[in-house]
Amino acid sequence: MKKRPTILITNDDGITAQGIRFLIDVVKDLGDIVVVAPDSPQSGMGHAITVQSPLRLRKISESDSYVEYSCNGTPVDCVKLGEQVVLKRKPDLLVSGINHGSNAAINVVYSGTMAAVIEGCIDGIPSIGFSMNDFSHHLNFEPARSIIKHIASQVLENGLEKGICLNVNFPVVDKIKGIKVTRQADACWSEEFDSRVDPRGGNYHWLTGKFVYRDNGHENDINAMKAGFASLVPIKIDFTAHDQIDALKYMEQNSNDL
Repeated sequence: MKKRPTILITNDDGITAQGIRFLIDVVKDLGDIVVVAPDSPQSGMGHAITVQSPLRLRKISESDSYVEYSCNGTPVDCVKLGEQVVLKRKPDLLVSGINHGSNAAINVVYSGTMAAVIEGCIDGIPSIGFSMNDFSHHLNFEPARSIIKHIASQVLENGLEKGICLNVNFPVVDKIKGIKVTRQADACWSEEFDSRVDPRGGNYHWLTGKFVYRDNGHENDINAMKAGFASLVPIKIDFTAHDQIDALKYMEQNSNDL
């Protein structure tokens, strides 16, 4: 009898978020489930890890094919603890989300959801992040069900290339038209601070801003969602700009020349 795969699930919106509860429900038939997720929201934490204070796991529930923990750390902490402390081995698949809000374009850099995915990828675990393009905490995730199950099943069956993970973003529509494998859009946040003075005369600052779309092309994650498709972007963990290595050779020097 073929052994059921083990699926590690985490997020950055916290253990009680609607998105992770839906994701658990979607993939629970695909394997044995281990949930390790933050005990409070960790959005925008990126690849932060906890090194200045102890990490704690709290078991919430357990059955034959399911165990769930909350953690006082970041999404990346949750992946590390899930792999090294709870499982003591690599899972067959890591899924993160479903994030309340888009992680398309430059958002992948800031995202705790995708940081967990990238951490899994670094460790050689086939890893997928799922996000929906709406920040509401009362979303209808149901239109994404069949697509999540399809992508997770395909990755379990076929794996992913070393150093590659997946960033999947869903539009908020009644019926998603399908999946487009595409690239990350050129878009960024134009930020500023709303600076104020508290009643005791101290200054404080709120980060604000707007999302600026700068892309002149069509085959990107944002346009795919605008057209009603789920976007699937393969993400590399190798940050090297390989096409610039030869162009920058003029920088090279021997120690005697410096």
